[in-house]
Amino acid sequence: MSRYRRAHVPGATYFFTVNLLNRRSDLLVRHVDLLRETVRATRARHPFHIDAWVVLPDHMHCVWTLPHGDADFTLRWKVIKFAFARRLPKTEVLTATQRSRGERGIWQRRYWEHLIRDERDYRNHVDYVHRNPLKHGLVKRVVDWPYSSFHRAVAVGVYPLDWCGDEVEGFADGAD
Repeated sequence: MSRYRRAHVPGATYFFTVNLLNRRSDLLVRHVDLLRETVRATRARHPFHIDAWVVLPDHMHCVWTLPHGDADFTLRWKVIKFAFARRLPKTEVLTATQRSRGERGIWQRRYWEHLIRDERDYRNHVDYVHRNPLKHGLVKRVVDWPYSSFHRAVAVGVYPLDWCGDEVEGFADGAD
């Protein structure tokens, strides 16, 4: 079994990409209210700050800042993924391994995580999160994608409403 190394730095900020197992699914946007409820409940028990988040049909990107002295993003993702999957109807086809492990077959087992290094890295990843629906051809303007923290960022003056129209240049490196 592979041993993955993750950077666990208390109070740090991280970029994540989390994918559904079925990359052709629209499950996340179809059940976005359940996902939001699951994230709210997780944050109530295991606090973290959402710096940026976008939910696409088959994957999501986000930037979180953990509380001072806390580095356990792994627990938070386990709780979110498990609680979300538990409340969905069991319609997916499972492999023998998934059945034997009691898994649902909703999420990819792994996720991409990146420790944010500095302010420039932070800005690049937050911009990447918000541009992602445009990158995937889901909208012509970032503002048109409803499942994004971009709208909150506009409301507090971080971005203008017309930020990043049809242009798809200068993306930060990401794990799509």
